[in-house]
Amino acid sequence: MTRPSIRPLTPDALLDELTEAIHARPAPGAVRVLLDGAAAARPDRWADGLVDRLRGLSRAVLRVSAWDFLRPASLRLERGRTDPDAIYDDWLDAGALVREVLAPAAAGRPVLPRLRDVATDRAVRDARVELPAGGVLLVDGPLLLGRGLPAELEVHVSLSAGALARRTPDADAWTLPAYERYADEVDPAAIADLVVLADHPDRPALQTRH
Repeated sequence: MTRPSIRPLTPDALLDELTEAIHARPAPGAVRVLLDGAAAARPDRWADGLVDRLRGLSRAVLRVSAWDFLRPASLRLERGRTDPDAIYDDWLDAGALVREVLAPAAAGRPVLPRLRDVATDRAVRDARVELPAGGVLLVDGPLLLGRGLPAELEVHVSLSAGALARRTPDADAWTLPAYERYADEVDPAAIADLVVLADHPDRPALQTRH
């Protein structure tokens, strides 16, 4: 078995490496990138950092958050507001994410950037966005891998169990068993194309399988 390569990098250098990996990825339509990580790991931070870099390479970029593709509260909270199995199994509307975002991005069709406002629990009326061939779709959020979501590149932003516990607010500590289950059942660091080791966000490292 090939041992993974781990390279400490500055945050800017790591973003440069991710940008190069995305830029080099072939795709008939848009390049679909999943940036997976617990909320405490801030996958959105890394997604935000990629936008200007990719646009500097003349790539059209669309940012989508998985938090805008949650099921209605009546479904996702059926087992209560603090059930870790519910956030793992019931919160994300993976079907809608594929149907409205990932599949059309690959086919050159307009993409729906948001489905539902989690604060109001209402469907939003955002206009669909054209993402041309050669564009990049960045989808960030937790618990994304192992669901069969189609993508050209999967990036997992990883925290050790200790760092995850320390950086998760007390009000969200109930989610920690969901991430333990995710690590056991999916092992996202083993299946992702690239892994950002982010225990120290100012001193990250990049883990690759090749």
